[in-house]
Amino acid sequence: MTSSAERAVNSNFPAGQSSDPVDTQAVGSKTEQSASHIVTGGMMRKLQERFLGTSKADFSSLTSEMWLLGAFYKVSPGESSSEMKTNSGLAAFLEDFSSKIWITYRKGFDAIGDSKFTSDVNWGCMIRSSQMLVAQALLCHHLGRSWRKSQQKPYDREYVGILHLFGDYEACPYSIHNLLKAGTAYGLSAGSWVGPYAMCRTWETLVRANRDHGDHNQGRTTLPMVLYVISGDEDGERGGAPVVCMDVAIRLSSDIGQSNGAPILLLVPLVLGLEKMNPRYIPLLRETFTFPQSLGVMGGKPGASTYIVGVQDDRAFYLDPHEVQPVVDIKPDNVEADTSSYHCSTVRSMPLDSIDPSLAIGFYCRDKDDFMDFCSRASDLADRSNGAPLFTVAKSFETIKPKHNRLGDAAAGNANREEINSGFENLCEHDGDEGGSGGDDDWQVL
Repeated sequence: MTSSAERAVNSNFPAGQSSDPVDTQAVGSKTEQSASHIVTGGMMRKLQERFLGTSKADFSSLTSEMWLLGAFYKVSPGESSSEMKTNSGLAAFLEDFSSKIWITYRKGFDAIGDSKFTSDVNWGCMIRSSQMLVAQALLCHHLGRSWRKSQQKPYDREYVGILHLFGDYEACPYSIHNLLKAGTAYGLSAGSWVGPYAMCRTWETLVRANRDHGDHNQGRTTLPMVLYVISGDEDGERGGAPVVCMDVAIRLSSDIGQSNGAPILLLVPLVLGLEKMNPRYIPLLRETFTFPQSLGVMGGKPGASTYIVGVQDDRAFYLDPHEVQPVVDIKPDNVEADTSSYHCSTVRSMPLDSIDPSLAIGFYCRDKDDFMDFCSRASDLADRSNGAPLFTVAKSFETIKPKHNRLGDAAAGNANREEINSGFENLCEHDGDEGGSGGDDDWQVL
């Protein structure tokens, strides 16, 4: 029998608390009706406010420094969204924020498998949060971090193609239908909520399936991107900080023929406390948003996952998937498509200390140099963690000293700093060596 503590780790809910914010059985009994009959927009907003709060970001009450997925914005004192200048820091921040792909609850799609669910209202928020994070990785890969959504049509073909990948149809590679199918082994099923660790492993499984059937699935594996889940065992707890192993990343890059290092999508599922986040991790989590490789965080409050994309002072900015929208079908070559339902201009925020301790951080490294920069930043952050890093970096699993305990001594990790700094170049000279990657971390080509 699974203990309440184990359920908390795997489901993202504190021990003893129900993982069902609403009655999903009642929802399931009505799935043959339209989602608008299951829950109205007003009811959904009340549920969202119950779990996330009602706070829209008030930029004027905070300091001038804002970070959004590695981009820095300086806001003039007292500046507000209603009085901003077109060339102001706040205007640039809002343009960046509204260009992020926003994926929400949908209603009216084809039934998921044999479940008869035609909407993910009340249970699909973690899936939607993960889709937003992966979509941001694809935007960075195809269009660059500085890309902004055009105000006029026709749109970029690459942008429209990315939206198609996440459509709510089985023919779309990263649809909710295909994610649920891939995540069966990790407890994913229509109508049930899922935690971030299981979500990361589900993406790993889906990417593997697409890779293995690449010749038969109409180009689902055309992206030369490695997916590397930084977690050491099957229940999501390593007994210490997860380790980014550099030799694993190098070998993965060489496996797909990238001489300068393949693009890498890193997913790091973490448990940073019991019923609430341990305060010592909050500054570290905040600093990850300053990394140029930042893809943000999938997480939120228990039972209400969001896509957290930025920080200002002690607050986190997020995209909220708890809006119910009709299903849309965006064809990959339709550069005149109406994509308005995939973008949000409302910036919401929550206190950093209210974020549920079970979450997953994402990073995208474009090439070898970018990955090396990420490793350097991550090592510096671990050095300043006072013995409780979010994760660490090592040249190889063989060089790892006794594991970091999150509340213990970090000296073992710091001892390898010089080796880490030079390890990437040394490993590249031997990336054709035979042998396994060593360790438990897994990867797939996306």
